[in-house]
Amino acid sequence: MKSILKIISVVIATTVLFPLSAMAEGDIVKGENTFKKKCRLCHTFTKGDKAKIGPNLYGVHNKKAGLFEGYKYSKGIIEADLTWDDATLDAYLLKPRDVVTKGKMIFAGFKKETDRDDVIAYLKTLKD
Repeated sequence: MKSILKIISVVIATTVLFPLSAMAEGDIVKGENTFKKKCRLCHTFTKGDKAKIGPNLYGVHNKKAGLFEGYKYSKGIIEADLTWDDATLDAYLLKPRDVVTKGKMIFAGFKKETDRDDVIAYLKTLKD
């Protein structure tokens, strides 16, 4: 009976858990480089920095949108009631206007999934 339970456990682990670990993970270094090339013109990313044209993105991952102190958010971002999880960030970084139709973001988006994955991986590192 114990061996059957072990086999079942292994089957469950390999069919359920393995696909989760095989999900695309971004490259943090590439994400930082992409962020600095494409995002830093409008956004800061260091804890305590003031906002620029866009809000500071330090600690943005898994945070509710529209909460950075000292930044005047658009009505659209506040009404969207978003949390910046992986899926929301991916959709927003692909086509910001599709996610927040009345937002301030003028960036067209990252067409390549790898660019989005990399930037999201980098944003996840911006925390205490």
